[in-house]
Amino acid sequence: MNDRSLSAGANVPVDAAGVRVELGWVSGPGGPDVDASAVLLAADGRVRGDGDLVFYNQPRHASGAVRHQGKENGAAGTVTDRIAVDLAAVEAGVERIVLAASADGGVFGQVRGLTLRLVEAGTEAEVARFEMTGGPETVFIGGELYRRGGRWKFRAVGQGYASGLAGLAADFGVAVAEDAVAAAPAVAGPEAEEERLPAQMRERLSLRKRQVAVSLEKHGAAGTVARVVLVLDASGSMSGLYARGVVSDVVERMAAVAAQLDDDGAMQAWTFASNPARLPDLRVGELPDWMRHVKVGQLGGLFGRRRRRAQLPEGEVDMKAVGVGNEEQKVIAEVRAYVRAEPAAAPTLVLFFSDGGVYRNAEIERELREAVEEPVFWQFVGLGRADYGVLQRFDELPGRRVDNVGFFSVDDISTLPDPELYDRLLSQFPRWITAARGAGILPGA
Repeated sequence: MNDRSLSAGANVPVDAAGVRVELGWVSGPGGPDVDASAVLLAADGRVRGDGDLVFYNQPRHASGAVRHQGKENGAAGTVTDRIAVDLAAVEAGVERIVLAASADGGVFGQVRGLTLRLVEAGTEAEVARFEMTGGPETVFIGGELYRRGGRWKFRAVGQGYASGLAGLAADFGVAVAEDAVAAAPAVAGPEAEEERLPAQMRERLSLRKRQVAVSLEKHGAAGTVARVVLVLDASGSMSGLYARGVVSDVVERMAAVAAQLDDDGAMQAWTFASNPARLPDLRVGELPDWMRHVKVGQLGGLFGRRRRRAQLPEGEVDMKAVGVGNEEQKVIAEVRAYVRAEPAAAPTLVLFFSDGGVYRNAEIERELREAVEEPVFWQFVGLGRADYGVLQRFDELPGRRVDNVGFFSVDDISTLPDPELYDRLLSQFPRWITAARGAGILPGA
């Protein structure tokens, strides 16, 4: 493995204006033929039209940005199928380009030496290399090119599916003739995101999603859809909870809430101490990589020591700027501003975790009182026995049209079983939805 080799889930920035995707393998007796394909996806995870599928029977995208270049035989039985991507020419409406492969006449377990290389156009410099091993799949998603923060990145996926190109086309919204898709891939949407997770994490997520659904049904809110926002305390007193992995566990458990409630399975996320800072959106399929934001002592980890560098990696928060104090009102104000700037059809559920030490009571109360008329429910969770001030008392404060705040605390959240955690987390949210609709804060059912 060289310094360009990636493991599943890893990603690298792509600064080149154009790249060539090289899908390679070793051909042998009895083994299937392999074909490369690319699917151009909009922000909703769907194609904009049938032309957004590029493969051997439709080798050129209308924009000219993606082209299937065909196969080339090499030494010792090696075969390479190539797709060229002019990143500078990709239309603004395209957010992701899924790079897939299909096995014709067999399964990927019969394919030797399956490798995806990303090569810079012109210089031929290798940007990334991803070596894959298949099983009973007829389709393999090797990786994807995606936009993040105005730049292109490449993620190694390595997920196989026992379906053909017709399945891929259907999942991504392509309607092509059946005889034109005789061979390859499939995945899309939140469920496809979940398929990227390691097996044990995927199993935990599945169980937790079911428990979230049970809790919602118990409280008369089955089928509820909501935008989910996560807020994590990063003040100095939280360092032990980060170091022991408590916060990482909280993030994974909250990802199940978003996967069940949010229509795209994603969470917006903030951290805060003396100042707030927005973290990259948390998509379920990116959960293992996203966890670097809450791992102590690792690159981008909260409270971790960091070597001096000229520029932080994309998405990494400068924790020195965040500080170590307790200024909850600042992050509450920032989340409120985000909700106003990015209105959604569904209500917003804010999951706010803090270990207390609250002292800006008047400022926090003012923010939450002003937020009463907004389509947001604030669920605060205390991690320990510290002073939570107005967060704990807010339920008792008069003079609000609806109760837009919930609060509970636990001595050790890691010992709280999932059913009890989700019941406590979601008990007041459905009641607020009913009250907010009656008050005209939310549209009627």
